[in-house]
Amino acid sequence: MLEPEPGETARLHIFVTGRVQGVGFRSFAQQSGVLLGLTGWVRNVGYDGVEMLAEGPREALAKLAEAVKKGPPAGRVAETRVDWETAGREFTNFNVKPSV
Repeated sequence: MLEPEPGETARLHIFVTGRVQGVGFRSFAQQSGVLLGLTGWVRNVGYDGVEMLAEGPREALAKLAEAVKKGPPAGRVAETRVDWETAGREFTNFNVKPSV
């Protein structure tokens, strides 16, 4: 999907790799999402990855994407992949999900 128009509700699917496990990355991502008024989830994937799915206003999602590209102080983000999608409006809060 192309980037949504400003003000439009959208969904952002983010994959982050690097030193992102055991450094508080999921908590950092959840807190960032909550502070920005977003809904969705974050979870560990594999041994060096984190996956996030977030919904809300496009501007807030863009801020979340920038925040997770930097990560928490103890982390080191090597790569991020950001995919814009159509919002499903299926979430009521922002959770940390079990690892896969």
